[in-house]
Amino acid sequence: MLSENIIDLNNFADGAVAERFNQELQKVLENIADPNTDPKKPRKVTLTVTLKADEKRDLAMVSVTAKSTLVPATPIETKLVMDYDSKGRITGAELKSGIKGQTYIDEDGEISDDQGNKIVVLK
Repeated sequence: MLSENIIDLNNFADGAVAERFNQELQKVLENIADPNTDPKKPRKVTLTVTLKADEKRDLAMVSVTAKSTLVPATPIETKLVMDYDSKGRITGAELKSGIKGQTYIDEDGEISDDQGNKIVVLK
């Protein structure tokens, strides 16, 4: 067990390693706070340190990469009513009523068809 650190990551590469880590951590925290993602799924911040020595083995080139693994936004699902237009081409419209062909009362209190088009009732 080492009694002291070989490298202080806060000061390594003039603090650039810690800065990159914090940038990726910020992305992860924003992803967790996003209401469109699953809060329980894990995220990761990874620091990859690559060392390549010279022939004399007295000098090593060091490359540090910081990256984050985020959770994608949850899918948005809806239904499309598919039909043919007057020219015989396939077309689609979002199903608003929940059941194809069913009318419903929309958020304005108006009667609408299954695609959300207002139905005018003549008296």
